[in-house]
Amino acid sequence: MSKVALLMGSKSDSDIAAKAAETLTGLGIESDTLVLSAHRTPDEATTFAKQAAEQGYSAIIGIAGLAAHLPGVLASHTLLPVIGVPRSAGPLNGVDALYSIVQMPPGIPVASVGIDNATNAALLAARIIALSDEGVRAKLAAYVKEMHDKILAGG
Repeated sequence: MSKVALLMGSKSDSDIAAKAAETLTGLGIESDTLVLSAHRTPDEATTFAKQAAEQGYSAIIGIAGLAAHLPGVLASHTLLPVIGVPRSAGPLNGVDALYSIVQMPPGIPVASVGIDNATNAALLAARIIALSDEGVRAKLAAYVKEMHDKILAGG
């Protein structure tokens, strides 16, 4: 079974992580949520990233606001796909976090979704996993069909 790590820079990001966890659970993907900071717990964050593949993770979602270094730090220590979720916070309401995540230097890719959009981060992780997991692919196809049918029904 595939699983995704949900890492957040602080406990205040729990509401965003919960959205990703809920989406992943609905698609039959296990997830673990941890609080690790690129700045306050750098050794633990890098150790986690270095060991994530060995621990069975297929992808990492990093949720961070303000400087938003967490996704980039994680990506620099793993070959797993890292998806950044910029958190709305501070005077720029997440725009600074978005820029931080999408402006990684060449060689350290981090995918990014919209500000606070953990649902799309989970769906992107599911699409990556679906490349090699037929069960997840089937659940993802059902999710997309349900969305489609809901729109056509006026919802």
